[in-house]
Amino acid sequence: MNEMHLYMAQRLSALVMAPFVLVHLGTMIYAIQGGLTAAEILGRTQGSVFWFLFYGMFVVAVSIHAALGLRVILSEWAGLRGAVLSGVSLAIGLGLFAMGARAVWAVTAGGAP
Repeated sequence: MNEMHLYMAQRLSALVMAPFVLVHLGTMIYAIQGGLTAAEILGRTQGSVFWFLFYGMFVVAVSIHAALGLRVILSEWAGLRGAVLSGVSLAIGLGLFAMGARAVWAVTAGGAP
């Protein structure tokens, strides 16, 4: 991918993330103001295909967005270029995805993989 494609992917991932962030924050505010405990929240999310898909897509968008944003920072501040820059960025994105997927699984399926 050239730099313009990466730039557009980073911006599009931000566009995709925006509604996820708003729903997530709204849900958290509702849960806290409603006095729900962690156990009650997990009781509502475990086994839910909706929350699995919602947070799964959120994790994908965040992984792409953060990895591409950090790619720019690594290029500008650390001077990384070429294959090293791409490899480090890919590793960051995959790491974020793995951690996020594990969290989504734990919250919606009832346990860590």
